[in-house]
Amino acid sequence: MVGLLIALGIIVVLFLIFIGIYNALVGLRNQVKNAWAQIDVQLKRRYDLIPNLVETVKGYAKHEREVFENVTKARNLAQQVSSSAPHIRAQAEGELSAVLGRLLAVAEAYPDLKANQNFLALQEELASTENKISFSRQFYNDSVLTYNNKIQMFPSNIIAGMFGFTMSEFFELKVEAERVAPKVSFS
Repeated sequence: MVGLLIALGIIVVLFLIFIGIYNALVGLRNQVKNAWAQIDVQLKRRYDLIPNLVETVKGYAKHEREVFENVTKARNLAQQVSSSAPHIRAQAEGELSAVLGRLLAVAEAYPDLKANQNFLALQEELASTENKISFSRQFYNDSVLTYNNKIQMFPSNIIAGMFGFTMSEFFELKVEAERVAPKVSFS
């Protein structure tokens, strides 16, 4: 009788451990999804700022047409791949950041533009958004690291394999130039 109770106790403990690991995997997977959604929110905010910034700069630098077209193309491409895998999206966002940097460099050549209150407000908003994107990307990558570690480590890898938990992809910028956020200067 004592042996049966011990065996039953071991089964109950193992079942509770199994439930705990499964719930941890579900929680981590949901955290990764939430972190990805936070990146989406910040990128949408940046997409919304870009047309206003381009129009403001256009008012002062009308002959910089190629820069405006490149920004518009990069923005449209980034929006088109918004539901793609993180590595595709990271590449499009990196290209958008690079052309935004060129747009802000153009603005540096026009002192009247640099003094425009609307332009200054947009620059400040863009700088704030770029910081939020960086924090969101870092939170997402940290969440992916924790989730992927849980999937690969014993004994949770057994339960992850049983229930089809798969590794998530990091949001990485591959080219060094893409890692630099557009520089916003108020001088």
